[in-house]
Amino acid sequence: MYDVPGGEIRGGHAYKTQHELIIALSGSFDVVITEKNSTQKKYHLNRSYFGLYLPPNTWRHMENFSTNSISLHLSSSFYNADDYIRQFDEYRKI
Repeated sequence: MYDVPGGEIRGGHAYKTQHELIIALSGSFDVVITEKNSTQKKYHLNRSYFGLYLPPNTWRHMENFSTNSISLHLSSSFYNADDYIRQFDEYRKI
């Protein structure tokens, strides 16, 4: 992911089966994990030699992008629109 304007939020979903690893290749951004009870944990990614592993059923969004930040998202599978959980209420039920 690249060229995200300041103040924008990306993500806001979970995957049913897909595993993901997110790495900040350049710049920085925050990955916010929201638990089913609505508690949040924020991870600041700013080094290309660290990554954040997200197992299936992890609700996330990304925010606080620095200028010219670039992120690499490694996935355990190909894109599948049916694997997305796009509504937080649905996520809470799973």
